[in-house]
Amino acid sequence: MAAPHLPFDRSEYDARLAKTRTAMTRLGIEVLFITDPSNMAWLTGYDGWSFYVHQGVLLGLEGAPVWWGRAMDANGARRTVFMGHDDIVGYDDTYVQNPDKHPMSDLARLIAARGWDSAVIGVELDNYYFSAAAYLALVRALPDAGLRDTTGLVNWQRAVKSPREIDYMRRAAAIVENMHRVIRDRAEPGLRKNELIADIYHAGITGADGHWGDYPAIVPMAPSGADATAPHLTWDNSPLRAGDCTFFEIAGAYRRYHCPQSRTLFLGTPPQKYRDADSAVQEATAAALEQARPGQRCEDVARAFNTTLNRLGFEKDSRCGYSIGLSYPPDWGERTMSFRAGDATVMEPGMTFHFMPALWLDDGGLETTEPILITETGAECLCSTPGGLFVKT
Repeated sequence: MAAPHLPFDRSEYDARLAKTRTAMTRLGIEVLFITDPSNMAWLTGYDGWSFYVHQGVLLGLEGAPVWWGRAMDANGARRTVFMGHDDIVGYDDTYVQNPDKHPMSDLARLIAARGWDSAVIGVELDNYYFSAAAYLALVRALPDAGLRDTTGLVNWQRAVKSPREIDYMRRAAAIVENMHRVIRDRAEPGLRKNELIADIYHAGITGADGHWGDYPAIVPMAPSGADATAPHLTWDNSPLRAGDCTFFEIAGAYRRYHCPQSRTLFLGTPPQKYRDADSAVQEATAAALEQARPGQRCEDVARAFNTTLNRLGFEKDSRCGYSIGLSYPPDWGERTMSFRAGDATVMEPGMTFHFMPALWLDDGGLETTEPILITETGAECLCSTPGGLFVKT
């Protein structure tokens, strides 16, 4: 089988492994079992739609990582990871969705074969891809091991992006710019929502500037009118209507790196309260991004945004941003830092965030968001999409 084409140089994977092992040693972890597909990809290159079954990467303090998963997906691992075939291990298909036997018993045998059955093993307990049943099965099968919660350990190592990662995010940014361009060009009263979403998907997967588009970790959010009072409704076949406000929360993706961005479209003449809300969000956003620079804390960004927004007569009771980068469904966030009160994380150059100052009003919603990069001097907006409420008459 031909050697895999990795999205990063081997030296970058080696640096990621070393960084993760330093964090493991600091916490007294001898082996990590990693089930988050974003973390699996970041450490090994693995990329496949196989996260609906149990799979993971074992990482000890020495040697190569070990990919473990469904046997039929082992060839996918051989095509995408840097490890040799001896470190790619598949389990029999009789373990798949079988109430009488759990894949974790096979994993426990692999752990024992590698001499780790009495080690301190970190597992991502609070993770979409690791179930309560999986944990209990490991506890039963590894009675001498010390299972510890290491949720987020690898995620935090991903916080500062490498130059190549930032390059990929810039490509994703160009893609989402093009997606919003399609919305501005195509949207009109009478156009069915599903037809517009199809155009958005086409633009996202076609890509931009010669770079193809990957599938996004979250489907487009595109509620209109009263539906837009809720943040996470998708689409149906209803037509766009004059007098309605529709926000579009979408993302460009390139090699699993995401740049989400939201814009709000009003067909017709917006009421004054929408213009007032838009003006307040823009002013509060400017104040917030002044604080998004090295040495400042995440909570400083939230404080600047909310203080300004409240002074202008509006309130937002949820976070106004979170870290982004490489991700898989169902979430394009990194699940680490947030722009909210109490998050004292100090920002560093190379960190990337989705600045998310959305407002949900009593009869609609307003989202004007930006993917940003923390540079040596401040915050750089990765997209050049026109800001503010987009009005189309």
